[in-house]
Amino acid sequence: MTENLQSCCLANWKMEMELDPAKDDLPLMANTRHMLVKHYVLDLDVDFKSQVIEGTIVLFFEPGSRCKKGGSAGEGACLSQSDETCKIRASEPCHSPVTNVSARSSKTGYNDFAVCAKGEKDTSDKNGNHSNGEQASGISSSKNCCDIENHGSEDFLLVLDCCDLSVLKVEEVDVAAVPGIEKFTRSAKLTDAEELRNLRNQIVHELVTLPADRWREQLYYYTRCSQAPGCGELLFSTGTWSLMIRKAEVQAPRDFPHAIRIWYKTKPEGRSVTWTTDQSSRPCVYTMGSPINNRALFPCQEPPVAMSTWQTTVRTASCFVVLMSGENSAEPAQLQEGLLSWYYYVTMPMPASTFTIAIGCWTEVKQESHTADVRTNNEFSSLFSRADLSPHIIFLSQSVLTGGSHLCGTRLCHEIAHAWFGLAIGARDWTEEWISEGFATYLEDVFWAVAQQLPHDEAREQQELKALLRWRRLRDEVQNSEEELQVLRPNKENTGEVSESGTCIIKHGLNAEKIFMQVHYLKGYFLLQSLAKRIGEATYFEFLRKFVQKFHGQLILSQDFLYMLLEDIPEQKGYGLSVENIIRAWLDTSGIPKPLLEECQTWDQCRLVRQVNDEVTKWIQVNQRARKRSKRKRRQDEVAFQKLLPDQLVLLLESLLEEKTLCLRTLQCLEKTYHLDEQDSEVRHRWCELVVKHKYTTRYADIEKFLKEDQAMGVYLYGELMVNEDAKQQELAYKCFAATQKQMDVSSAKVVAEMLF
Repeated sequence: MTENLQSCCLANWKMEMELDPAKDDLPLMANTRHMLVKHYVLDLDVDFKSQVIEGTIVLFFEPGSRCKKGGSAGEGACLSQSDETCKIRASEPCHSPVTNVSARSSKTGYNDFAVCAKGEKDTSDKNGNHSNGEQASGISSSKNCCDIENHGSEDFLLVLDCCDLSVLKVEEVDVAAVPGIEKFTRSAKLTDAEELRNLRNQIVHELVTLPADRWREQLYYYTRCSQAPGCGELLFSTGTWSLMIRKAEVQAPRDFPHAIRIWYKTKPEGRSVTWTTDQSSRPCVYTMGSPINNRALFPCQEPPVAMSTWQTTVRTASCFVVLMSGENSAEPAQLQEGLLSWYYYVTMPMPASTFTIAIGCWTEVKQESHTADVRTNNEFSSLFSRADLSPHIIFLSQSVLTGGSHLCGTRLCHEIAHAWFGLAIGARDWTEEWISEGFATYLEDVFWAVAQQLPHDEAREQQELKALLRWRRLRDEVQNSEEELQVLRPNKENTGEVSESGTCIIKHGLNAEKIFMQVHYLKGYFLLQSLAKRIGEATYFEFLRKFVQKFHGQLILSQDFLYMLLEDIPEQKGYGLSVENIIRAWLDTSGIPKPLLEECQTWDQCRLVRQVNDEVTKWIQVNQRARKRSKRKRRQDEVAFQKLLPDQLVLLLESLLEEKTLCLRTLQCLEKTYHLDEQDSEVRHRWCELVVKHKYTTRYADIEKFLKEDQAMGVYLYGELMVNEDAKQQELAYKCFAATQKQMDVSSAKVVAEMLF
């Protein structure tokens, strides 16, 4: 092993030892500059009784960008990272699903290795990991995985991101044993073990570099290769955040096996997988991909640069429907009575964090498809048939499904916008999440206006109203959060940099408070809105189209967007607009950007906002009269209130929250006038805040219902219930948390527990 590789290995080990899982920063441990996963093949069984997903994953690699392609085994020297590593291979739309090609159960495959033979020592650790290198390799635990002086000092170490998994076995896959694989070899003459190793790696290289128009053939051979026999176990060890693998006497990444199979199980407490029940109390499971992404679902490479494709076979009881973020609409295949198999694939390389699964007793509503027949006349044509138009999963909280279509529509538009910003174009540094969320928030309004078929003036009015609401939310967050969490580029001039091996840290990635903050959404949105206003909407959208076309399938940093903007519209430079100024004012500074402070006054003049202000004035007058006059007199001067849009109702209630006192009769009238218990969750949240503030005890049931049915949105309400130091309100908070704690995600439960205890 060269000095560079030794130092990288040692750096990984030190990072692993120094990291505290309770700290805020999230580590990305995979050494992607040495080896890059190009494709995953997962073969999984899902057991709801034990709450475990188990099976195998086969990973197909290419040497990373820092490793030389030539030279001897000891020449594993590193090179500077190429921009090419940030590109995703574009692929044509996929209209043909692959039928199930692996009907075998993964359970029959690894039990022979998970249980020690008679007379052998059980090397599994207390977490269920079977570290097969304890005696031979000296890497049985992270404390000595890089013991360069005594053990394995010349072996290359592959590091994958892994957490909360029981790894049972790791082996090299003999892809050369696949019938018909000769088409991917340049020479079939084998004289020694080294040539056979080179042949296997050559096969994988030829397979992963097939052109995009041969994706069907590529998937077919990925499947065949994933089913090939093993040709030797690999030494491995697990740490808190990583899985470390090596092969004895392999010193350079280019000589490391390019196809490996890992046998593993998830753990019920794994933080990537949520086992819960649906609204009908039936079991279901889904992956959130947050905050630790998918490393507790399968061993993978988490850094954004690790773009890959994947295919997955999932077996589970026939009463369940398996949904995944695949490009095909899967049709289940019955393996035996009571057992179904589902198959999904993705042919556009994306980060492993976008892999998503949801299994439950779902009911599917189908629309007729008019997709043309796909005809193929080759050896793998039987794997493909007609499919719907490439669906992907979008998760929507049940909180957005009630109270009309407005909230659900806007949230859906936000998620659809991520198809361009977040999936087709990604951030090269995950601390720059504004690139994804800021664009999605900005485009959400545009898409929603189109969906409603609004005239231009009405769309502009709704967007101005929304801007005011977001401004108020940003102002509140800035006043009530840590300054370092308000910076959109916490790494500043080091944004986009990684270590020699490719490892890096996501600043504040494990901070539970940050998950509930919207600063990155809001400041990013206001930056884009400010640019659009300055440039002109038509010119701005014309530029966005060019930008998407140029960077589709690539990873970017903030300056990539800003430099292209100013180069495409050079006249803006004459007005003092520069990349440096924008970064300084909007991205690298906490608090509210100064340019935004100059714009925020304009939204008060919007017609929809003035309409709300008029209604607020009426309610204040009603409240004043209600406190002074008798019940009989009050009935004689009823006030006519205007009908308000959902966003107007939110603004109305927020404005009334600023009033020091609202009497009981005013609250009763307010509730009756707008049927607040039937509104969407954003409106009901503000109503619950009013109930808490004014100790409206007869409506505490509304708070209890909200905390139980809108758990993530209700986190803030727990704080409100506790801060008033009212015994009844605190009792309500404890009661609701006790009833929902086990159902809440880990981050929500942690934040609420800190409020209550």
